[in-house]
Amino acid sequence: MLKMAVLGKPISHSLSPVLHRRAYEILKIDAQFTAHEIDETNYFEFYQTARDTGWRGLALTMPLKEIALGFADRIDPLAKQIRSINTIIFESTGSIGLSTDMLAFKNLLKPYFGKKIAILGAGGTARAAIGALNGTNTQVTVLTRSTIRHDQLHNAAHNLDLDFMSWSGFEEVQDRDLIISTTPAGATDGLNLLTTSADFFEVTYHPWPTELAKRYQNLGRLVIGGLTLLVEQALYQIQYFAAAQLPQNKLTGEQFDQLRIELTEAGRTAIGK
Repeated sequence: MLKMAVLGKPISHSLSPVLHRRAYEILKIDAQFTAHEIDETNYFEFYQTARDTGWRGLALTMPLKEIALGFADRIDPLAKQIRSINTIIFESTGSIGLSTDMLAFKNLLKPYFGKKIAILGAGGTARAAIGALNGTNTQVTVLTRSTIRHDQLHNAAHNLDLDFMSWSGFEEVQDRDLIISTTPAGATDGLNLLTTSADFFEVTYHPWPTELAKRYQNLGRLVIGGLTLLVEQALYQIQYFAAAQLPQNKLTGEQFDQLRIELTEAGRTAIGK
């Protein structure tokens, strides 16, 4: 049996167990996927126990995506670039840390490559989005409340047209092709939106829709919800976790498409949407 878990704090709202369990059921793979409330103070103890007792891997959410970098035996180069991991794989040669967040962003943002994007926030999720856009000839503006993390964002994508703007400049970026909010729920509720030509990508899935997502919907813009991102990154995690049980160690395109539909429906059912 494959044993995996999602770790974070708070964790009670996580949809990862719903998505993963449904996926392994569809794939007919014997697997156990649990959720545990873990923060920086007890992460290493849990990680060490899982590693030493034959677990297959861990999915990580806040506040563990940065601290976990210091414990994996190897870090995928792209994950090292964005200084964030959300997945640990336990192999016989040691543990590997990687970011399926960035893989998911790369897939979902393809229609906007080479266009103009504004990103709200400067944390690990913003770095994952920026890393996914590296080398795509996309113009990216990041709106932040301080300059503290600007260097980290630059380091996440050396080959990207990246500039910064104050949080108060939100109305000035409404001519972009896409706005991506990477902030926690409630952080953007006070932003004013009268008119826009931008599509909107909200990484939060609970509560949904956020107040800002509603405003874009009311203006008739395309809105991509956080459940879409959650499902997409979970598909890559599932492929890594279940590799040994899959033909050629990976999901086929048909399996990706089927699971994307099934997991999205499972997620919507779980959150009542």
